[in-house]
Amino acid sequence: MTASPQTPGVSLGMPQLPAPDFPADVRARLEADAREVIARYPDSRSALLPLLHLTQSEEGYVSRTGIRFCAEVLGLTTAEVTAVATFYTMYRRGPSGDYQVGVCTNTLCAVMGGDAIFEELKEHLGVGNNETTPDGKVTLEHIECNAACDYAPVVMVNWEFFDNQTPQSAKAMVDDLLAGRPVAPTRGAPLCTYKETARILAGFPDERPGAVEASGGAGPASLIGLRIARGETPEHGRVVHPRGESAADTEEGE
Repeated sequence: MTASPQTPGVSLGMPQLPAPDFPADVRARLEADAREVIARYPDSRSALLPLLHLTQSEEGYVSRTGIRFCAEVLGLTTAEVTAVATFYTMYRRGPSGDYQVGVCTNTLCAVMGGDAIFEELKEHLGVGNNETTPDGKVTLEHIECNAACDYAPVVMVNWEFFDNQTPQSAKAMVDDLLAGRPVAPTRGAPLCTYKETARILAGFPDERPGAVEASGGAGPASLIGLRIARGETPEHGRVVHPRGESAADTEEGE
């Protein structure tokens, strides 16, 4: 009988060493935050998604230590936690940059220039997809649609919108990130680091001065349909009447 091939140095069936724990002070702080999160839900396991964001806010990604922590505080197995952490793309499985620069390369953004932006940023930063600059500041990735098609092509940094981008504007933006200069999204909340973003996504308030006032909803282009439905005249674009109502398009201001 022929033996099955094995990877050199790996014994099949050998149990993995247990994941290390957080230092005692970090563990105590995370447990206090976890209790606050878990209390929001009638079933504790429903808190898994925000708790994964919480551990990510500590390390910048979901490590084996973070998975062990979530499993222990929720009474789950590490396999159950790992299954969730590997399903959602917003959970990182390894160290990454302070700023996740995501270029939408889905259909509309791609044809509007997203592919060109992504290729030029790869060359400009000297990294590939899901790779990080040597200084640990910027991780580049291509992302799927983020429901901002009317602002295509869109780049997102730590899930904040940078609308109507060009290769030149995108390269200038990442240069500012690398240099530590202030960078402002085109709409929404002020930019913060990936760890800070993860804590906000875990459900904790953004306590930075002006953050609440600056955060907003959809921009004018996204709201045109709503304004038309209300019988208002849109500020941009044109209204195409339903078939049979009018043969002509009504331009704005007519």
